[in-house]
Amino acid sequence: MMAAPSFSDGLLAKLPAVKGRLKENADLAKSTWFRVGGPAEVMFQPRDLDDLVNFLTDKPDDVPMTVIGIGSNLMVRDGGVPGVVIRLGEVFTDISVDGLEITAGGGVSNLRLANAARDAGIKGFEFLTGIPGAVGGALRMNAGAYGAETKDIVQSVKAIDEHGQIVDLTVADMKFSYRHSDAPDDLIFIEGRFKGETGTPAGIGARMKSIRAQREQSQPIKTPTSGSTFTNPPDAKAWELIDQAGCRGLMRGGAVVSEKHCNFLINTGSATAADLEGLGEEVRHRVFETSGVKLEWEIRRIGVAANPSIEEVSS
Repeated sequence: MMAAPSFSDGLLAKLPAVKGRLKENADLAKSTWFRVGGPAEVMFQPRDLDDLVNFLTDKPDDVPMTVIGIGSNLMVRDGGVPGVVIRLGEVFTDISVDGLEITAGGGVSNLRLANAARDAGIKGFEFLTGIPGAVGGALRMNAGAYGAETKDIVQSVKAIDEHGQIVDLTVADMKFSYRHSDAPDDLIFIEGRFKGETGTPAGIGARMKSIRAQREQSQPIKTPTSGSTFTNPPDAKAWELIDQAGCRGLMRGGAVVSEKHCNFLINTGSATAADLEGLGEEVRHRVFETSGVKLEWEIRRIGVAANPSIEEVSS
């Protein structure tokens, strides 16, 4: 495994004082499910909402900012992430229930939100059982599985922009589409308000149990992976196209296409981010050559490459 690069000192001195934690050359590999990638030039973990607002208000405008959550659908490149990486971590994790509505912070895990809905007898959240990650990420990518999507239950969203201003968004403002929200990229989603339908805890729990069983049977969930690698093209399934292109079990360095579900990439233990991203691009090339379909990445890739030599599909 390659040695992690580091950034030169200096950025920390330009940043405002905070109540939370600022750390230079922070290890990001430990913050992602892939367990790969270079460091954050500076990582900021805010203590609370006011801490985040004050930081965004006072930080220099020319400092790049990247927000991460649980790191379940994230690949950090080996060269690390310049600027400030904001990790929401343990803040924005409150949940409240009012009738058929649930308000959840952006740091609440999808599973915890699904469990809260079950306990309150609110159906429509069961699909979140099968989606790793947290509410903020689910809102950003319109996460979905098992016939449902985040947009189906969203009522409104609260966010913070890059200047520390609180923004309230309607469903129309979110501009949801398949595995995507076209809301401005600089927004940090700190809270979502959701609504389901009347159900029973027993019935909802049974559906959640069925989803967990399906997921365990069909996906390599006990290995270092970041979930579905590519979105499904219109009228097709990514895994079928990958399989037809002969990519099941394909390897590059310490990265491999899962034998169990070939829309999953796995870190066998020695992979670099370059191995994983390069393998993904090789899969995209092979699928394009065999089917004419250009697969689109579902995994979010951030940072800079240590050796920028990966050729992306451009046709």
